[in-house]
Amino acid sequence: MIAALRRQTELGLVVLGALITVGLYTLASLGTTASIPANVVPFLGVILGLFGIAHVATRRFAPTADGTLLPIAGLLNGIGYVFIARLDKDLAGLQATWTAVGIGAYILTLVVVRRTREFDQYRYTFMLVGIGLLMLPLVPGVGRTINGARIWVSIGPANFQPGEFAKIALAIFFASYLVDKRAILSMTTRYGLPNLDLRHFGPIALAWAASLVVMIAERDLGSSLLFFALFIAMLWIATERLSYLAIGFVLFAIGAVFSSIAFSHVNARIDVWLDPWSDSRGAGYQVVESQYALAWGGITGTGPGLGNPGKIPAAENDFIFAAIGEELGLLGATAVLAAFLLFVGAGLRIALKAEHPFDKMLATGLTTIIGVQSFIIIGGVIRLVPLTGVTLPFVSYGGSSLIANYVLLALLMRISASDDLPSVDRDETTLR
Repeated sequence: MIAALRRQTELGLVVLGALITVGLYTLASLGTTASIPANVVPFLGVILGLFGIAHVATRRFAPTADGTLLPIAGLLNGIGYVFIARLDKDLAGLQATWTAVGIGAYILTLVVVRRTREFDQYRYTFMLVGIGLLMLPLVPGVGRTINGARIWVSIGPANFQPGEFAKIALAIFFASYLVDKRAILSMTTRYGLPNLDLRHFGPIALAWAASLVVMIAERDLGSSLLFFALFIAMLWIATERLSYLAIGFVLFAIGAVFSSIAFSHVNARIDVWLDPWSDSRGAGYQVVESQYALAWGGITGTGPGLGNPGKIPAAENDFIFAAIGEELGLLGATAVLAAFLLFVGAGLRIALKAEHPFDKMLATGLTTIIGVQSFIIIGGVIRLVPLTGVTLPFVSYGGSSLIANYVLLALLMRISASDDLPSVDRDETTLR
C-alpha cells in the first residue's frame, strides 16, 4: 500500500514537473522568437520518456522509496535545461545528453546498490578513492586549468571534474568512520572540550588536509569549502557536540584569513565580493552584471526569453541563478530555493527514519552536500558569500555534476527504500 501510494504520487509530480518545464520552454521561445517552438511536443515526449523510465526503474527496484525526490530533481533539471537552451543551443544539446546519461547512472545505481550499508565494509577504500579523485587534477599531463581553477581532468576525449564524484566517496567514508568512532569522538575533557585523540582523528585529518590542498593547489574555493562543511556537519551530527561547530568555525576563520594573505586568487575573490564595482570592467564584471540582472528582474521578472542573461559571462554555469532571477523574478528564484529546501527536507526525513546508524549518517552527508553546495553558489551570486566555482545541483550546465548528483539521488532513494522494507524482507536481503 505504501509503495503504491508513493509511486502514484511520484508519477503525478513527474508529469506536473514535465508540464511546467514544457510551459517554461514555450514561453521562452515566445519571448525570443514570438512563435511556439515546432519541437514542443517531441520535447514533452523526451522529458516524460526520460523521467518516466526513471520512475519505472524506481517502481521496480526501490518501490517503497521516497516519492518526492525524483520529481524535485526532474523539475530543477528541467528549469536548468530551459535556461541553458535560452543561452546556448549547442550546450542545450549536450545537456540533454548528460541528462540521459545521468538518469542512466541513477538507474544503474539502483540496480547495483541493493543495501547502502554494505559500503560500511570498505570505508578506507572510499577514503582513498575520494582523496585520489581530489588529487587527480594535479597529476601532470592529466589535469587541466580552466578559468583559473585546476579541477578538470582530460583522459583521451573525456573531460570531467573528479571532485564531483569525490564528494560522494568522502561522504561514505565519513559516515562509516564517524559511526564507528562516535563514542570516542564524543568524549570531552572536564572543560567540555573534545578529547582530541590523534590516533582516531588521523584519517579524518587526512581527508581535511586534502580539502586544503584543493583550495591552495587547485584554486577551487567552492569544493574546498564544501568538503570542509561536509566534514564539520557530519562530525557535529555524529557526536552531538556544539564544540565541534565552534572549533570548525575557528579553523575556517583562521584558514580564510591565512589564505587571503598568502594567496592572491583568494584575496581577489574577497575583494570582488566586498566591492565588485571598483573593477566593474575587470574582475568584478560577472558579479556586477548579475546584480543588474537580479535588479532588472524585480518581483515577477522580465518574462522568459525577454531578459538579457547573455550579458553575464558563464551564465549557464556559475550564474544560472542570476539568469533565472532576471527572467522569472523574485517569485521564480524563490520557487527554485523552495525546491532545494524541499529536497533537503526530504533527505533529512530519510535520515531520521533510517534505522541503521550508517544509513542515517550517509543520508545526512548526502543531503548536506546538496544543501551546502546550493547555498555556496546561490550565496555567491547574491553576494552573501564570496563567489566560488561550484555548480548549482541539477540546474547548472555540466556533465560531471549532473551524473554525480543523480548517483547521489539514487543512494538517497535506496536508503529510503531499505528502511521501509518489512523486517522479514530485510533479513532475506541481508542474507543475499
